[in-house]
Amino acid sequence: MRPSRPESSGACRFPLVRIVKGVAAREAGSAVVEFTFLGLLLLVPVVYLVLTVGQLQGGSFAVVGAADQAAKVYADAETAEQADLRARQAVMLAVSDFGFSGEQVLIDIACEGVCLSPASSVTVVVELQVPLPLIPTMPGINTSVASLTSTATQIVERYG
Repeated sequence: MRPSRPESSGACRFPLVRIVKGVAAREAGSAVVEFTFLGLLLLVPVVYLVLTVGQLQGGSFAVVGAADQAAKVYADAETAEQADLRARQAVMLAVSDFGFSGEQVLIDIACEGVCLSPASSVTVVVELQVPLPLIPTMPGINTSVASLTSTATQIVERYG
């Protein structure tokens, strides 16, 4: 024979149900607030990270293109003064196409042998300081996230 269990009455469960309903009533509507707060808290850094990576990618495209074009323009010029001016203008144009300013760029031009003599080579090094996005620059404060460098070498044609 099975031992008999005491019959449970609905009175035992009624206060428990009332307590649960009271707790639920106090927290009604807080999920929307929590979702909004946590969504913003997590979304803002992710969006800023994407902007920063985009800024770095644009900077890397800018320095590679600037160094390559500057070396080609330098090797194609008639005089060394004209070559230097054209190379610097090519760097500034390529960098400004990607939204960077001339103050963020360092240009180094070196020739192997006599500059612009047939079969000599010219090497252009372009360095770009990529700033953090959406942060204004102030004197004395370094707001750059990275320094990107690219080097390009071009050989001056033998027959001109």
